[in-house]
Amino acid sequence: MEFAKFEKLSLRSTSGLDEKWVQERIAEDPSILGLGDLILKDKERVQPRAGRLDLLLQDADSSRRYEVELQLGSTDESHIIRTIEYWDIERKRYPQYDHTAVIVAEDITSRFLNVVSLFNGAIPLVAIQMKALKIEDKVGLFFTTVLDQMTLGLVDEDEDLQEITDRSYWDSRASTKTVAIADELLELARECDSDLELAYKKFYIGIAKNGQPNNFYRVRPKKKFVWLEPRMKQSSEMDELLEQSGLDSAEYNSRRGRYFIRLEPGYVEKYKEAITNVIKEAYESSSRS
Repeated sequence: MEFAKFEKLSLRSTSGLDEKWVQERIAEDPSILGLGDLILKDKERVQPRAGRLDLLLQDADSSRRYEVELQLGSTDESHIIRTIEYWDIERKRYPQYDHTAVIVAEDITSRFLNVVSLFNGAIPLVAIQMKALKIEDKVGLFFTTVLDQMTLGLVDEDEDLQEITDRSYWDSRASTKTVAIADELLELARECDSDLELAYKKFYIGIAKNGQPNNFYRVRPKKKFVWLEPRMKQSSEMDELLEQSGLDSAEYNSRRGRYFIRLEPGYVEKYKEAITNVIKEAYESSSRS
């Protein structure tokens, strides 16, 4: 096989490879950013009294939107301010969507990472470094995520500050039939760890081990069904598993980092293999984090 050497290019200093050219390449195929299957919603989107947003992208399978700002060369203060400002405008105009600010630049400096790390968690922010590579007469773009969005932990999950209740509380609030689904799910979870137990909290039934919270999944009983809420990163493999299983799952909630799966009495036995796989993946994901 013939060897070909790539030449690194500086977009800022190369004629014809300006910010507009980069914008068009991403608009043609937003997936090259490495953020998943994305759809172009808008380019040069006018912001009230604040200029134009380079790119507005949306996840093909969820309500996640990405406000993307491009910069040739190194990142600077005005760039991060503009990115956050556009993100803030869009989330206020369209609160029905989950919004993430995305900074794309040729050089993500260590000073910049130190600054944006202060925001990450309070502001969903992704920083992507891009490189231009040339071979013969062709130029390609390569993108690397150097700062990923941080999933915020919720006080009602692992800090164990929620008011503790008991089973009778949930029997009356929901129903004995739906609370019993939590027992069935626990038996599946104990295949991962036999010491797991239910923890009855005011807003959900969680999981504990030796008295300590371990909410890799939780259950929210209703009168006629429960929400099974496994915690893990969204993946195409899990999306496909849920779709093929026939389980009734709502849209992935990226803010909470959980899938929401609707279970009625009898569903645990009916979909036992799929649910076991979901719980196992949530447990292993929790162990890796």
